[in-house]
Amino acid sequence: MSFQGHNTLLWAILAGALGGIFSGWFFGESMLAIEWLGTLFLNALKMTIIPLIVAAVISGVASMGNVRKLGRVGGLTVLYYVSTTALAVLIGLVVVNLIQPGSGITELSHAVPEKVITLETASFTNIILSLITPNLIASAVEFDLLPIIIFSLLFAAALTTVGEKGKVVIRFFDGLNEVMMKLVIWLMYLAPVGIFALIAARLGAAGGGAAFWNEISAVGWYCVAVLLGLLIHFLLLIAILHLFSHQGMAYLKSMMRALVTAFGTASSTATLPLTMECALEAGIDKRAVKFVLPLGATVNMDGTALYEAVAVMFIAQAYGIHMGATEQIIIFITATLAAIGAAGIPQAGLVTMVIVLTAVNLPLEGIGLLLAVDWFLDRFRTMVNVWGDSTGAAIIERVISD
Repeated sequence: MSFQGHNTLLWAILAGALGGIFSGWFFGESMLAIEWLGTLFLNALKMTIIPLIVAAVISGVASMGNVRKLGRVGGLTVLYYVSTTALAVLIGLVVVNLIQPGSGITELSHAVPEKVITLETASFTNIILSLITPNLIASAVEFDLLPIIIFSLLFAAALTTVGEKGKVVIRFFDGLNEVMMKLVIWLMYLAPVGIFALIAARLGAAGGGAAFWNEISAVGWYCVAVLLGLLIHFLLLIAILHLFSHQGMAYLKSMMRALVTAFGTASSTATLPLTMECALEAGIDKRAVKFVLPLGATVNMDGTALYEAVAVMFIAQAYGIHMGATEQIIIFITATLAAIGAAGIPQAGLVTMVIVLTAVNLPLEGIGLLLAVDWFLDRFRTMVNVWGDSTGAAIIERVISD
């Protein structure tokens, strides 16, 4: 696809997103009739994820040629993800303490939401066990990506040790990766319509613009705190990127199609194929793209971690429960580790919030205050998640090229 083609598609995707907001706002529930178009687009993206991740990780790791180099790159990647996630949580805590969005909330929830009741309790042991699967097919069916990535890493490491026979297998996965990326490019021509339908239908499900405005007004300062925190973290990632790679705004422009798609789908996993395509087009080393981005889509959740910190503090403020320095340190540590460690657990966002609330003895009923606007804020935190993954690939590229 030419540069002019990239720009045309970007503007078409932006138009689809804005059109979806307008249509869902003014036409409300009637937009549910086109929800199937968004589902079709989302399913088409998800269809590519498993073969793309397996091929990309195996191809990327094998191309490094040295298992010891994999250890260095992997260690630095995890360090980057942990550091930026911790930074996001810290920003969230600072913003929520300054704004105090929970002060003055009078309509409190007195029942634990059904979504929370049905969640299984997550323990440290469960998180560790989720890293390894006894059945790769079952994990693929459930889109449980972390054990698939770990298997692919081990498989690729083993391939680099078996000589000529291994090279035949590596060439197969190199070819599979190229084919899957070509398929992603084809699917992106459906993005404007798919994103239009996803946003319009979701806003329609909320009852249209008037109903949604009533919901968001009830917790308006909470939304302001989350969005302000996400914006600050987003801008800091641009500054960090510029410091390490001197790309900054140019790289952001290259990733815009992925970021708008992340907003439309509210899924960093579903956006992964396009994130990889945009990073490659921006000139990022193939090895960094194939290794860093799939791992980031599963374990790097900067936006989610920031959101959890703000949400937990908001609930404490709404219920009039003081969170001192000790409790906020616990929130900082728990939100950081939970956001990274719970990637392999279904409904990870709610699971991590339950973990953090439980750690500081806050009522789970408080989650009921947030569910009405969660779908809306989820789109913004997904954009930050994807941008965090993308900056990671650009920064780790410097390590691989050294």
